[in-house]
Amino acid sequence: MAIECRHEAAQHRYTLLVDGSIVSALQYADHGTSIAFTHTVTVPPARGKGYADTLVTFAVDDVEARAAGPISANCWYVADWFDRHPERSALLAAR
Repeated sequence: MAIECRHEAAQHRYTLLVDGSIVSALQYADHGTSIAFTHTVTVPPARGKGYADTLVTFAVDDVEARAAGPISANCWYVADWFDRHPERSALLAAR
């Protein structure tokens, strides 16, 4: 099983593919000086396997590496992810 994460900037999304098929996606809005993560979804048959967690980790790492933050966690899943990873909270936009 091949797992690949991608940043698809033209579509304003990050995707996680399993064997070439998208199973999870994270939509975002780029505001130039910040990024809003707006929606995360995993196809029903692939839920519960940690794909969304892997994808959000990839996206947060990418935003950090590109110094494109801060990140607004407008999606409940992303907000929960940051609650589970308080060591990454410096990347969050002030509320």
